[in-house]
Amino acid sequence: MKTFVANENDIQREWFIVDAADKSTGRLAVVIANVLRGRNKPTYTPHVDTGAFVVVVNVEKIKLTGNKEEGKIYQDYSGYPGGLQQRSASKIRAIHPERIIMQAVEGMLPKNRMSRKTMTRLKVYVGPDHPHEAQNVQTLEFNG
Repeated sequence: MKTFVANENDIQREWFIVDAADKSTGRLAVVIANVLRGRNKPTYTPHVDTGAFVVVVNVEKIKLTGNKEEGKIYQDYSGYPGGLQQRSASKIRAIHPERIIMQAVEGMLPKNRMSRKTMTRLKVYVGPDHPHEAQNVQTLEFNG
């Protein structure tokens, strides 16, 4: 019996859509990260990018459990002295709600060049509308 190793030429990239309304952030991020890496496929190979595209809509309605709305702090650092900005999740939700799910998914991917390439296949939108109707988008279902 031979070991199967996926090639870049053999990869079929699907498009999935996820409605983030009333979904827990961490549980949703785990599912999205696994689909982006291709871990839901039987042809998964760790060193080959076999993942799919994921479109996330309604990110402004995502659920943060516990007291994370005020207690979770997001940090941005410009690299200059005094350039550290700390904002709570409620302020991030008001300004850029897509950053909550983007940072959660990015934190669940390995820290390497392939994950930076993988993150380009994550498309996050505020509201139910997205411009990817022509890609034959399938609904990604999960219990979370």
